Amino acid sequence: MMAHLLGSCKLVTLATGLALAPANAQAACPIELAVYGDAQSGSEIDFTPTGTSATVTNTFRVILDNNVVLNGIVMWNEGVARPNGALMYKCPEGDATGDELAACTLWHGVIYTSDDKGSIGLLPAEGVEAPKMLILPDLGPALRQSSAYGGGGFSKVPWDVFALKGCQE
Repeated sequence: MMAHLLGSCKLVTLATGLALAPANAQAACPIELAVYGDAQSGSEIDFTPTGTSATVTNTFRVILDNNVVLNGIVMWNEGVARPNGALMYKCPEGDATGDELAACTLWHGVIYTSDDKGSIGLLPAEGVEAPKMLILPDLGPALRQSSAYGGGGFSKVPWDVFALKGCQE
């Protein structure tokens, strides 16, 4: 009888461990594989590994409705260090002038993060656990004023806050 009870305890322990595995896997997601979503518009932010860039610390894309994709990068500035993000749409390939880049940049600003307790921080560089929330100040208004909004572009404007949805494998 005692052996039967011990065997049952092992199964419960194993089942409990398996039930906890997905929660631990999501908690350990590095920022470069994180996926965030905006419930209001269905928009998504997908981070990808940056590679060996000397200036770009994070690479991501924003996926909007109607298959509109904005390419994003983050570069930390000198002085008062801040993660300055930029979202671009249909930028020219290869070498581009400052004016050309300015024309295709739809949003730029500091990217903030928030945890479950509401503590605000700055977007980390790669290799760090993904924060629970991203805050891109004034993203919605900037995108509504952009050339990609309306017509053949996107029609649902995201809010400025995106929640962690998962991790790419």
